[in-house]
Amino acid sequence: MTMTPDEAAWFAESFNRLVTNVEQVLLGKTFVVRLGFTALLSEGHLLLEDYPGTGKTSFARAIAQSVSGTTNRIQFTPDLLPGDITGVSIFDQRENEFEFHPGPVFSNIVLADEINRASPKTQAALLEVMEEGQVTVDGVTHPVGSPFMVIATQNPIEQAGTYRLPEAQLDRFLMKASIGYPDRASTLRILDGAGVAAHSTTIEPVVSAELVVEMAQLARTVHVDPTINDYVSRLVEATRSATEVRLGVSVRGALALMRAAKTLAASNGRHYVVPDDVKALAESVLAHRLVIDAEAEFEGVTASSVIAQILIENPPPTERQAV
Repeated sequence: MTMTPDEAAWFAESFNRLVTNVEQVLLGKTFVVRLGFTALLSEGHLLLEDYPGTGKTSFARAIAQSVSGTTNRIQFTPDLLPGDITGVSIFDQRENEFEFHPGPVFSNIVLADEINRASPKTQAALLEVMEEGQVTVDGVTHPVGSPFMVIATQNPIEQAGTYRLPEAQLDRFLMKASIGYPDRASTLRILDGAGVAAHSTTIEPVVSAELVVEMAQLARTVHVDPTINDYVSRLVEATRSATEVRLGVSVRGALALMRAAKTLAASNGRHYVVPDDVKALAESVLAHRLVIDAEAEFEGVTASSVIAQILIENPPPTERQAV
């Protein structure tokens, strides 16, 4: 079953309502806001990495508030334990059996604030739930429900007391985004509301959790021409053969780019993917999955610059495949 033009129009209208709602909090950052909801409706997770005070936590909270579901915030610290995230089994003497007490990860949207401040052991507690939507404690599997999304934030400046996210966990984030500083007009609007504390700003939900699930299922039905599949394949293979790259994009990364491109197409009112959808998302979906060679990194090569060069060297298809 393929998405119809009418379904694409409805999807775009619902998507734009979500974006407009969050833009009440994050001013002048339409592209980043659209990336956030693209990740949510692609059934993926979002990593926000930026300087302090740019609105990472406010953005994540606004996404959670826009969806009428359950939300939890976990403040990651060095002393946080895996059980503090997933939950623990406690022995009930009256019933003579173990009773599972779910942790904060059992929520529709989980805000993992400053995720790189927790130990690798604690970070690893998120691996299963981010990939499979379930938690296994004492050999018993507990599904977390749907929709489920982890929005993690980290500060790239402060290194003391932080632990770098392992490649396996970075690969589980559908995309990585950076908010950046607002332009002058947006800054003036922010200063006009300086009397209101950021944490006290709330926005009303505009869609239900059930509608998010419906939209995510609908996004899967967007048509993808075989030439688009070939284009994504060429881009991914190019990351693996690039001389500056030690570790290229995995198959999971290729699938993530395709899922996100489908959602982006639907958000623009189209029931089919075009090459521009792939190009628009390539850096956000692929760059954080690359491991740059140490010598190339010393010379100033970045993952973003590698992706940009690959997009130049691999032209997109100009015609659809004949049926």
